[in-house]
Amino acid sequence: MDRIDAMRAFVSVVTEGSFSNAATAMQLSPQLVSKYVSKLEASLDVRLLHRTTRKVSLTEAGTHYFQHAQQILLSIDEMDAQLGGLQQNPKGTLRISAPVSFAIKHLSQLLTEFQLQYPQVNVDLQLNDRKVDVVEEGFDIVLRIGQLKSSSLIAKQVAPIRLMLCAAPTYLKKHGVPRQAEDLKYHRYLHYSYMDMAGKESIFKWLSEKNSEMNGDFHCNNGDVLVGAAIAGGGIVLQPSFIASEAICRGDLVEVLPELAPEPVGLYAVYAHRKLLPNKVRCFIDFIEGYYGSPPYWDQAIIDMQD
Repeated sequence: MDRIDAMRAFVSVVTEGSFSNAATAMQLSPQLVSKYVSKLEASLDVRLLHRTTRKVSLTEAGTHYFQHAQQILLSIDEMDAQLGGLQQNPKGTLRISAPVSFAIKHLSQLLTEFQLQYPQVNVDLQLNDRKVDVVEEGFDIVLRIGQLKSSSLIAKQVAPIRLMLCAAPTYLKKHGVPRQAEDLKYHRYLHYSYMDMAGKESIFKWLSEKNSEMNGDFHCNNGDVLVGAAIAGGGIVLQPSFIASEAICRGDLVEVLPELAPEPVGLYAVYAHRKLLPNKVRCFIDFIEGYYGSPPYWDQAIIDMQD
């Protein structure tokens, strides 16, 4: 048995959802695909899939094996693509989806430099903070912020994303500086609609409580608007440093309760696993990797200001 072919059959069954769909995608018979997967399980001495007449699902061992197999096959395909297309210039339209605020602040220069290096690549950038479907909506790459769950998609981290609790000095002078988490319930909080990007740290117990002594909750699905409201003295806001850093460096906002800041999340480039990754996608992934620095330049600006 060719281990790589068997691994491809297994990954295809998982991503396509059934043996018949995998067979169609691989241009093989369902019987051969089933044979590959069965022999793979036999060689590993572990069951990878639960099979019923209606569907297949991963076992616990299958979940772990799928993640590793996917990365192994991706590495093999990328190596083949690099060797086979070494002399080929990437071209075509690259469809990218990205979060609104991040794109406005931090994508313009990157995309300009990318197209200067690869002038035959057209870029179609769509801005949206909702969770788009990479495959169904026809995107080559989706830039996504958060703590990503395991899926059949490939996700490469581009940069860490630090979350900061901030307020304007004028607001804090009027309402007091919170010294502990419990103090937050006495402050006006500017709510970000997609709060799940930050996880479920204990700080949200206080940010989400409705027993604030201040009236007039403010909810918005855009971080720039919320940061602007915080600068104007509207309350306390929890937002990524890539949005708040300029205001912090100017002194328009100050960080409060830094010890309660959630763990950093990540900016990821997400794309569908394909047998042969298009040159335009591979070149963009290579280009964006490490582009923003370590730490990212927006965090470095805060560090430099504090030194």
